[in-house]
Amino acid sequence: MAVDVVSVRESSLEENPRQQDLGFQPQIELEAAIERSQQYLLSQQKPEGYWVGELMVDATLVADMIAYHHWDDKVDAQWQRKAVNHIFSMQLPDGGWNIYYGGPAEVNATIKAYLALKLAGVPVTDPRMLRAREVALNFGGVPRLNTFSKLYLALLGLFPWEYVPTIPSDFILIGKWFYVNLNEMSSWSRSMLVPLAIINHFKPTRLLKKNINLNELYPEGIHERDLAPAPDPERITWRNFFLWLDRVHKFAEWFAQHNIHPFRKRALRKAEQWMLERFEGSDGLAAIFPGMLNSLVALKALGYPDDHPQVVRAESELKKLEHETEQSVHIEPCLSPVWDTAIVNICLHESGLPAEHPALKRATEWLMDREIRFRGDWQYKNPAKVEPSGWVFEFANQWNPDVDDTAMVLLALRKVPTDDRQKRDECFQRGLNWMMTFQCKDGGWASFDKDCTKGVLEKVPFADHNAMLDPECADITARILELLGYEDWSVEHPQVQKALRFVREHQEEDGSWYGRWGVNYIYGTWQVLRGLRALKLDMNEPWLTKARDWLESVQREDGGWGERCNTYDDPVFKGQGPSTASQTAWAVMGLCAFDDPDRPSLRRGIEYLIRTQNPDGSWTEHETTGTGFPKVFYLKYDMYRNSWPLLAMATYRSVCAHAAARRNGAPVGEALRAPERVAG
Repeated sequence: MAVDVVSVRESSLEENPRQQDLGFQPQIELEAAIERSQQYLLSQQKPEGYWVGELMVDATLVADMIAYHHWDDKVDAQWQRKAVNHIFSMQLPDGGWNIYYGGPAEVNATIKAYLALKLAGVPVTDPRMLRAREVALNFGGVPRLNTFSKLYLALLGLFPWEYVPTIPSDFILIGKWFYVNLNEMSSWSRSMLVPLAIINHFKPTRLLKKNINLNELYPEGIHERDLAPAPDPERITWRNFFLWLDRVHKFAEWFAQHNIHPFRKRALRKAEQWMLERFEGSDGLAAIFPGMLNSLVALKALGYPDDHPQVVRAESELKKLEHETEQSVHIEPCLSPVWDTAIVNICLHESGLPAEHPALKRATEWLMDREIRFRGDWQYKNPAKVEPSGWVFEFANQWNPDVDDTAMVLLALRKVPTDDRQKRDECFQRGLNWMMTFQCKDGGWASFDKDCTKGVLEKVPFADHNAMLDPECADITARILELLGYEDWSVEHPQVQKALRFVREHQEEDGSWYGRWGVNYIYGTWQVLRGLRALKLDMNEPWLTKARDWLESVQREDGGWGERCNTYDDPVFKGQGPSTASQTAWAVMGLCAFDDPDRPSLRRGIEYLIRTQNPDGSWTEHETTGTGFPKVFYLKYDMYRNSWPLLAMATYRSVCAHAAARRNGAPVGEALRAPERVAG
């Protein structure tokens, strides 16, 4: 439930004498915490008007770049020393590397880090390397790596191409007429797989000068039985079919290598053209690290010289993701200015910053200038005759606007009129119309594409990165329902009805919802409750109070909430983890949807946020609360710890004011909803 009816000073303690005692001076401390948070966020705004926080990830990106520089035979010793420092700084006490804060060691992260350190000259007898080796062997060593990791090893001559699942470039020739084609894959998989298909054809192995190998990471020596992907025990399965098909592809590869494959040259030309086209209007291919790095290797495999403008540009875009200090270097997977700016804009306005505040107006203008008026790859799955619109996560990625960012931007745009109200209103309506065409068959919304759910794609041998599809999810669907509620869409509207059915069908037995893009059930449950409250549903319905009860059941003794990424591996861990500012804020907003500020759980959550705020208005948070690919890749959004708590406190303050108004017999009416879109 988004609320900003009450300004920063309206709900003073004197005006609400019946405020319940929270164990602290409630209104005074709440107002002070809100003001500190506002001032901190305002201090972080860039001169151009946007906000951007760092995306913090595991050590694999730095490890991949060390491996790339050795493949390219261009190693900067000073840069490499800093990269080594970073990798060692993230090593766990047991010797491995994990993929999220507080998590256990993971096989791909551990072996990639070990290889990078070995390439950089760290002796294998170093105690840290010995511990890493033991962890890797306990996992099963190199044979247990996923396909993409094995492919990178093959580029360095450290794994035989014969046992890397084939990614044939010919698939790019398959049209929409075929059940499985390129555009049935998620947008991020397309950006990874097209350049990898080029790499797979040329197999540009560059042997290491120092005869480095990873033989010590094979528990029982190098045997064919360990190298080939294991089939399913049952004979007739989709996986076994695709493994058989992979052998056919490898047979065809022999003909392709001898220039007698009937379609290969055409496929390679099309793959190259596909890649080059998508460089335009983007900060690298899809503006994400895997696509950017893969495309750089693909360019060089195609024979592009190092001084070619496309190679220089690709290297430059990758460099922008690096953070280098005197002692260390780390890498972001992408940049998040649009997402961060929209969230902070909402938080500041709902916490009482007036719509005409210069910071909000600058941010809104900046967001409007980021609208994508280009018909990108989404048109293949969504051929609706709608005016192109939408927003992306990054600075520039015109081929891949997404529904999630668009919904968040629209929530921000509706609040600030800017100096050109007509421009804002037209921009808002275009984005809304565009977004609504992406509703999937079952009533939900996904992130990038429409109905990208053909499960057979998850059975192909190279699909072990758990990201081939882009399924609908409750968190994005509920965010759209939140927006529609604020825009006065009726619950009887057919699209709203379909979405509500989707949300209800995806509720877990205990009352929670799975969170696809945030960790995890706390994220999904909060977003659903907030969205349904905006639609003015009766929040006393049993299925909704069940969600409230679940949130309260996982509150920690310190008053906060926390949940770790292991919930994606096993839901038995849902709602468990150290308390964090961002997840506590989500839970608080979920409970605020029930308009009862006197619930002890809610008051304790607010007290936790106020108590843990730093003097400068920020919060400290180490845990990973963002989701990239469940079970494979996670992100820590540094902006989350400082934006969501402000929105939670503002929401709670408004709920308190509304409760006081009800007690005093004053009409509340529309005040329980977010304000109407400012139209001047």
